[in-house]
Amino acid sequence: MRIGVPSETKTLEGRVALVPAACADLVRHGHEVFVQEGAGAKSGFSDDEYRRVGVKIAATAKKLYDSGELIVKVKEPIAGDLKLLRKDHLLFCYLHLAPDPKLTKALLNIGLTGIAFESVQEADGSLPLLAPMSIIAGRIATQIGTHLLHQPAGGKGKLLGGLPSTERGKVIVFGAGAAGRNSAELAAAAGANVIVFEKRPDRLREMMNIAPNITALYPYEETVARELMTADLVIGAVLIPSAKAPHVVTRKMVKSMEPGSVLVDISIDQGGCFETSRPTTYADPTYVVDGVTHFCVTNMPGAVPQTSSQAICAAILPYVNRLASDKSWKKFAPLASGINVENGKLVHPALKGMKLS
Repeated sequence: MRIGVPSETKTLEGRVALVPAACADLVRHGHEVFVQEGAGAKSGFSDDEYRRVGVKIAATAKKLYDSGELIVKVKEPIAGDLKLLRKDHLLFCYLHLAPDPKLTKALLNIGLTGIAFESVQEADGSLPLLAPMSIIAGRIATQIGTHLLHQPAGGKGKLLGGLPSTERGKVIVFGAGAAGRNSAELAAAAGANVIVFEKRPDRLREMMNIAPNITALYPYEETVARELMTADLVIGAVLIPSAKAPHVVTRKMVKSMEPGSVLVDISIDQGGCFETSRPTTYADPTYVVDGVTHFCVTNMPGAVPQTSSQAICAAILPYVNRLASDKSWKKFAPLASGINVENGKLVHPALKGMKLS
């Protein structure tokens, strides 16, 4: 099969879907691999590294899309990509369609088959292609939130771990999946007092066992509202697979928070879990509502492309091999579960009934 890997077009996105070593594996399996010129540069991979393993470098995005049957990228296609996608393309990437009716409608009009990384689900319920980026986003959320609490960045000027004779910072994390757990672990390691809100009893137990400065609570609305009033950093990591994220923090709750506090919404890819969230980019990452700084960048792992590209590539490669080599790949349940759109129709159960107007 002809596999195409385009350059990412999202603002300040540096990841590449397939690193040279993965491309070499695909070439050895008899596939033609095309990579757009410069696609791997921000991740530390030169065009020559790709050429050395048998990859064909496409000089432009048009040539790349014209050459490929299976298009493998990281982030969802945007305007420039959409013009180049065809009905006969098999698209494999993060799609995050639930909060994006405009993109959904565009893909339906093209009529292609789109498999979303975030929807691929194994028999045990795990989301293997979402997990690595969730881990990275979770760690980045705490790192960036810590920085935004610094007074020169507009924060209240508090060190998360505190010192003898000072108060520790207070961090609240919503969700104890891969992203939330990693946010909480890093905040706890920095010495903050951490509260994790989660509904699943098994995850509540896991959080309590990580460190003595982590408290795990059920998200009763009254409890959430009370704890937010004294929070320094709040991280949203709520996930309903392939569906739009619910709002767990209301505008009224945000207004009750202390000026200079920080909200980081990892769930923004799926619409955001704070009522005051709206998508931002690394070019203009923050905004302020009622004195509270919001960071809602939709491609957080794109800030560390050398790490992120290697991590996502290792996760997706077995599935890319299956898509490229097995004509009956739809019988493979994890990939079948990942189909979001096909032949102009919404396929995934979480997307059916979605309003497109």
